[in-house]
Amino acid sequence: MMGRGRAHGKPGMLLDGLQQFYIFFIRDSFLCCAVALFHANVIIHELFCTPTPDCPTLAFSRYTPTRSAASAAALMAAAPEERLDVLNAAGEKTGVSKPRSEVHRDGDYHRAVHVWIYSESTGELLLQRRADCKDSWPGQWDISSAGHISAGDSSLFSAQRELEEELGINLPVDAFELIFVFLQECIINNGTYTNNEYNDVYLVTTLTPIPLEAFTLQESEVSAVRYMRCYEYKSCLEKESREYVPYDVNGQYGKLFSIIEERYKDNRESRSLTLQKQMNRYAPIHLEPDLTSLSEGDREALGYILKAAIVIDDIFYEQVWNSNKMLRDWLKGHSESSSFDKLKWAYYSINKSPWSCLDENKAFLSTADSAVKLLTNATKPVSGWKGIEYRAAFPLNKLPGANFYPPDMDKAEFELWKSKLTDKEQKDATGFFSVIKRHDSLSSSSLTQSDGSDQTMTKDDLFIVPYSKEYRSSLEKSAELLEKASACSDSPCLKNLLRTKANAFLSNDYYESDIAWMELDSNLDLTIGPYETYEDGLFSYKATFEAFVGIRDDTATSQVKLFGDQLQDLEKNLPMDNIFKSDSISAAPIRVINLLYNSGDVKGPQTIAFNLPNDERIVNERGTSMVMLKNISEAKFKHILKPIADACIREEQKEYVDFEPYYTHIVCHECCHGIGPHSITLPSGKKSTVRMELQEFHSALEEAKADIVGLWALNFLIKKGLLPKSLSQSMYVSFLAGCFRSIRFGLEEAHGKGQALQFNWLYEKGALVLHSDGKFSVDFTKVEEAVESLSREILTIQAKGDKPSAQSLLQSRATLTQPLRVALEKIEHMQVPVDIAPIFGTANKLLANI
Repeated sequence: MMGRGRAHGKPGMLLDGLQQFYIFFIRDSFLCCAVALFHANVIIHELFCTPTPDCPTLAFSRYTPTRSAASAAALMAAAPEERLDVLNAAGEKTGVSKPRSEVHRDGDYHRAVHVWIYSESTGELLLQRRADCKDSWPGQWDISSAGHISAGDSSLFSAQRELEEELGINLPVDAFELIFVFLQECIINNGTYTNNEYNDVYLVTTLTPIPLEAFTLQESEVSAVRYMRCYEYKSCLEKESREYVPYDVNGQYGKLFSIIEERYKDNRESRSLTLQKQMNRYAPIHLEPDLTSLSEGDREALGYILKAAIVIDDIFYEQVWNSNKMLRDWLKGHSESSSFDKLKWAYYSINKSPWSCLDENKAFLSTADSAVKLLTNATKPVSGWKGIEYRAAFPLNKLPGANFYPPDMDKAEFELWKSKLTDKEQKDATGFFSVIKRHDSLSSSSLTQSDGSDQTMTKDDLFIVPYSKEYRSSLEKSAELLEKASACSDSPCLKNLLRTKANAFLSNDYYESDIAWMELDSNLDLTIGPYETYEDGLFSYKATFEAFVGIRDDTATSQVKLFGDQLQDLEKNLPMDNIFKSDSISAAPIRVINLLYNSGDVKGPQTIAFNLPNDERIVNERGTSMVMLKNISEAKFKHILKPIADACIREEQKEYVDFEPYYTHIVCHECCHGIGPHSITLPSGKKSTVRMELQEFHSALEEAKADIVGLWALNFLIKKGLLPKSLSQSMYVSFLAGCFRSIRFGLEEAHGKGQALQFNWLYEKGALVLHSDGKFSVDFTKVEEAVESLSREILTIQAKGDKPSAQSLLQSRATLTQPLRVALEKIEHMQVPVDIAPIFGTANKLLANI
């Protein structure tokens, strides 16, 4: 490294020489210092006089050049300069890349990674001293490891690469926790170096410090490393010590210290109280449906079905986040260690992740609560040291794309990549049953595609992996269990469903099995497979796995047949332009069951009904089918809706809140998922679907549509004389109480967001009234018109595939307004549960005996 002494010479000429020296670094920064120093050495030796004893010359002995200037120059000329992706001011890729020197010359926005290594036991951060030859902040103490994200590379891959190149540490992706993104905008080096840089800041948490002798330092980047206590380092930054690269700890970068401080302060008692309060929002409900209607063969099949449902649970955990299963097993394994650990496991089990469904997906755990992993070969060996013990990290903020996409992929990158695909590839990329991966861990690889072809991909490629390949091990296990169940069952419809679903798990083609599901006519009812897309917060493209096992209620099923038979008439009279209506709506079969067991995507608030499949091909050809979970609906009405009505509905309208209108609207809600726009024609003439066009706004708007059009449909059927007039007022008041119930799920959740939209629209139209006593009522003279106007608004947006209007409607109306706050505060004061937590007594007994 270049020595830190001073040298005599001609100031002007020395400045010119050093400017040339730095130009070499700006132009070819990826080269090691030795190569660039060769040129600087030639320049400076021509400038310098004989040194005096008290002012020694710069030391070049470690970097004595061993090749001629010509060969060094040839090496530099042969190696291309690092290129960076140019971003816009919002941090999105523009599709343009430029040489690094030009990016800093022109002040282009670009991206880099900061990686901090933190030792839990000592409360210390690892710092590196930047090499004296660096073109920015030479010789100063800085981040554990950092570097630019080269064009085409991903953030995580770059974080791994920089740590390995600079410090000789090779860590897997689950060691890196993205804690925040920091925008650094500055000009240095006398105005010649502009740094407009988005920095993805990662934290690697180890249990103890890594021995200093375990590091292998990249001499062109790093001259030394050391550990320093967090508060000491923060103090040095606050004092703007020249030994340290400056960061504004009172600004954005202060998050690093506040996150660590909050995470490791002694607050177990406070956290335990918070977790208990969060747990209390769920009322435990024991579900023990009667199995006497099942035949002997179906009873035997049930055991295999329950086992298959448990496997489905494993897949869903993996779909939420890549290390979710490991965290689950760690928390479960430590759940008996203390009452606090028991609470952590209990609340995690409800949410199936470290993010709370009822709190806008805010994390209730941190990486400090996570699993510990040991790596014995992450660094060069050190005698007596077993290796790096680190916490498996998870992000503070739930990933919008869950584990369906690379964690550092944004929508702009996906759209840019998708635009280069063939029509078939685009269909696969946006389909329900595939994940998108980033192939940047290797320079190239030959991968088998879903159609059996081979395609060579470079390191910056996104690529498609079908579910049948991504979850192969679990799906093979589940398919085997379903085949065994099929062999046992003596119900022809159920046997067919089990067989076709097993085939679908292996082939990734769910068409035949979904048809079999729609035609199911069996006392043992089963829904199993990938269906809902709520977890995909980026596009609503990808389906999560779920399983519902229930016992059919024949009496209740016969009572709701009316609704399925009226769908075509409802479609014909929908409040939207006739050009958007379909004349081929099929009657929707409706099955009412009592839930025995569920798994997979059943986290947080429990579903009371569902309308499937979501595959637009089947919806267009065959319509949809509905399943109502009667015992879940009864539990929610008794434990939640009735107490909410007592808290929020005016005395004179409380009598209208009854189970019949509440349950009838649920049935109509599910029916209305099957009518209205699905497959659409855009103004350009292009064929598409509502889901494809509205993307991340689709789920919330579709739930709002089913709700509000469900109210419209009930009123339509009452006017036709098909439903009793007694529902004409009770359905609106029960709906109002239900609004408050669903909004408590949070505005990040599709149902909660959809309900907020409806409430605020109806309130603005005067259909819902807040009185001086803080209670609500329905204005029956205004509600019918208000319901129809919102129905028309949503249906038209869907029919046109109008994403900007969908976004505008949700952003303006799906908010927590003052009237809603009044209601929620009343409900909170009365400590009404937000939802239920089912306990599957009968199913658990069956599983224990298998």
